[in-house]
Amino acid sequence: MRKPFIQKSLVNNRLFAYCSSICFVLVSLLLGISIGTVHVPITSVLKIIGHELFPFIQMEQVDPMFRNIVMNVRLPRVILASLVGAALAIAGAAFQGLLRNPLADPYTLGVSSGASVGAVVTLFFQLSIPWVESFTLPLLSIVSSFLTILLVLSFAQRIEKSMKVETIILTGIIFSSFLGAFISLMIALTGDELRQIIGWLLGSVSMRGWAYIQIILPFLIIGSCILLFNAKELNAMSFGEDRAHHLGVDVQRRKLLILTAGSILTGAAVAVSGTIGFVGLVIPHLTRLLWGPDHKHLLPLSIMTGSGFLILADLLARTIISPTELPIGVITALIGAPVFGFILMRRRTEGSG
Repeated sequence: MRKPFIQKSLVNNRLFAYCSSICFVLVSLLLGISIGTVHVPITSVLKIIGHELFPFIQMEQVDPMFRNIVMNVRLPRVILASLVGAALAIAGAAFQGLLRNPLADPYTLGVSSGASVGAVVTLFFQLSIPWVESFTLPLLSIVSSFLTILLVLSFAQRIEKSMKVETIILTGIIFSSFLGAFISLMIALTGDELRQIIGWLLGSVSMRGWAYIQIILPFLIIGSCILLFNAKELNAMSFGEDRAHHLGVDVQRRKLLILTAGSILTGAAVAVSGTIGFVGLVIPHLTRLLWGPDHKHLLPLSIMTGSGFLILADLLARTIISPTELPIGVITALIGAPVFGFILMRRRTEGSG
């Protein structure tokens, strides 16, 4: 009798987790669209979006100015923030599971810095690949991020054949610092493009429009699907590569797939929004504390939590000292750093207790 009761309890907990996460995203979306320099009532927001989705819904009583604000300014911005947050959160959750360390994320592993180098070089030289055109920036960011993670792993293996997690993370930090210096050099040599590059590096989803959503969306779908299809293998590898191998997991192949997917997600996110830290570090960790370590549920829940979190962070960035707008990366760092410090202190207290 006890086993069915436990299984029913787990199902109820997971159902509550998904319902809570979905509600969090929906509330964040409505708040992000409604609140701003011009307040748009939530009822008007619902009517406008409803009319766009279902043209037969009447909206005569909605101010045309509200429709322009919602459809051309806030909705694309909020959707882009949600997609970037989702990409960084699921990539961070995958890296933490693969390397079995809560400090692992696209930034500590150097993946984000690699993506930033690709994006800065593209902006600096105004590169445009034929047949790719608008996808040149995310494509070169993804390639750079993937090459970076390969270099990090190769260098870590040369230092230590067993490639311990600590060695990989330290190697990632070394590469991140080096690539950061390279970006600073590019900025020092920049002329007219300086404002564009600096603004991009600070992280923002402002004035991006629907075109940027079209850029990140296919990469988000591809990267997320790869990780979700490898959730079972991530569960096995989170207990160690040797144990995963004994369970029948092709460790090297799965590791390459997961790292590739993480690079795709990070590169695409960095390409459209610049560098936004702590999302991939804190959100997966909080999600794991709240709902458990099973990657079959941790990954999709991280997507939703990261999505809602970055929408609210962007809302705070554009309203806290309105009409001046702060870079969203500043907000995520101000929120994420203390939260992560609290989490580490709590873990240390529990471990010593």
